[in-house]
Amino acid sequence: MTATPPKRSAKPPRPSVAEHLAKGIFSGRYQPGDFVPKELELCEQFNLNRSAVRSDLRQLVDVGIIERISGHGSKVRDYEAWNILDPSVTAWLTRYASPNPRIQREILAFRLDVEPYVAMTAAKRAKARDLVAIEEALEGMERCLASKPTMDVAQYSDYDVAFHVAIFKASHNIVWSQLSHILRPSIHLLVETSNDSTSDPVTSFERHRKVMEAIRARQPLAAFHAARAVLEGTADALGIEPGEATLGDWLEPA
Repeated sequence: MTATPPKRSAKPPRPSVAEHLAKGIFSGRYQPGDFVPKELELCEQFNLNRSAVRSDLRQLVDVGIIERISGHGSKVRDYEAWNILDPSVTAWLTRYASPNPRIQREILAFRLDVEPYVAMTAAKRAKARDLVAIEEALEGMERCLASKPTMDVAQYSDYDVAFHVAIFKASHNIVWSQLSHILRPSIHLLVETSNDSTSDPVTSFERHRKVMEAIRARQPLAAFHAARAVLEGTADALGIEPGEATLGDWLEPA
């Protein structure tokens, strides 16, 4: 009888230099203008050949995070150059960006510029099924709040993200609807961090309720200001400034 040969253990995946550097960059260890370790240093650190290291560095170059400078190495580019909507970049944002206030501020400033207008459009265009999705997400948040003091913050944050995504979809704008999928990790980053930090989740919840009520009542300007209030509450919970003034500051209060 022929003996069965022993199974070979699966070869562990090689370490990812791109993942290691992304963690350092998104957490703020390497700031824009800083040089990351040189190729030879990375080869020695990860026991990889130069071709593998260059391939990983190319991943970061392709999404605009670093640039190769002949004779000097690889330098972190300014945030404006990053392809923030690339799936790998949004994934790194979700995993590593929480400790970095500047990245949080950039995401928040973008959301302040966009989401109030999305809510305004949703108040004009939302259909019955859109209102159901928004209300179901809000009801999920409310159930989580009712379970205090053992509230599951992660589950609450999932409902919170679903609330914002449902409003993007309720705009019935093809670009904003697609952006809701791409931006989901970035929205989740701020939502989870702010929900973990807020001292008054009930007030935050009531701000969300006002957005829903304005959309359901077909009140675009009220929806705009209610959505802006939600994001200003997020900024307060995170302890960061929301950034430069947006076009919304020119609108009269609802």
